[in-house]
Amino acid sequence: MPILHAIVLGLVQGLAEFLPISSSGHLLLVPWLFGWNDFAGDPAIEKAFDVSLHLGTLVAVVAYFWRDLVVYVREGVRLVVKREKPVNPEGRLAWLLVLSSVPAAAVGAVAENYIDEQLGTPFLIACSLIVFGVLLAWADRRAGQRTLADYTTDDSLKVGLAQVLALNPGTSRSGITMTASRLLGFNRDAAARASFLMAIPVTIGAVAFKMIKLISDGIPHGLHLPMVVGIVTSCLSGWLAVWGTIRLVRTRTFTPFVVYRIVLGVLVLGLLATGVR
Repeated sequence: MPILHAIVLGLVQGLAEFLPISSSGHLLLVPWLFGWNDFAGDPAIEKAFDVSLHLGTLVAVVAYFWRDLVVYVREGVRLVVKREKPVNPEGRLAWLLVLSSVPAAAVGAVAENYIDEQLGTPFLIACSLIVFGVLLAWADRRAGQRTLADYTTDDSLKVGLAQVLALNPGTSRSGITMTASRLLGFNRDAAARASFLMAIPVTIGAVAFKMIKLISDGIPHGLHLPMVVGIVTSCLSGWLAVWGTIRLVRTRTFTPFVVYRIVLGVLVLGLLATGVR
């Protein structure tokens, strides 16, 4: 894999993982648009490089929310060990965010082969970008002022079930969780923070699951440097995406992301219809 391709895909993964525009969809569309064949005929290379990209974004979100995570982990463990009453709100929220990740993790583990083989075509990605972009716009118009302190078990399950839809490339994990949170009445800042925080257990699970196989099979020859480059670039761009999104949604709507999704979706459909790609 050329280092330039590793840099581009790392930047794409970092930005698209946290912006509500679908990282999995973009990682499939970018090589398709530019005619790159780095993974052609060797799924092992694609899966190995995918691990590095997700590891980079995991480091990014952990670094950004480090202080919050220290509190959540400490209070979450304390809640289980000491079982104090009344329940500590930080510990309670920590476990609710973990609960939100369970449905997608379970379905992803069971349906991994189906997702890889049946989903992720340019046509499906384009349609998903448009449909779920419109859904995000509709949800964002709802007036909601709930904060993370208001997060309940019911909210956790509903957002978690919505997150299952993100297994389809083009939906966007951050996008669908923000959409669900807005529909449940949370303000934009709370919706974004909840989405980013619940990405941590999901990504840890995904990276651990794929890392086990990677260790067993070994890193494909010649992929060590591209993987390092992918980790670094996805980490830096991921941190920037988290920082920028939280700053943006404090004073703006999700409309810029919606417009981007629709424009990109229409562009891909146009390229398919005309036979250009």
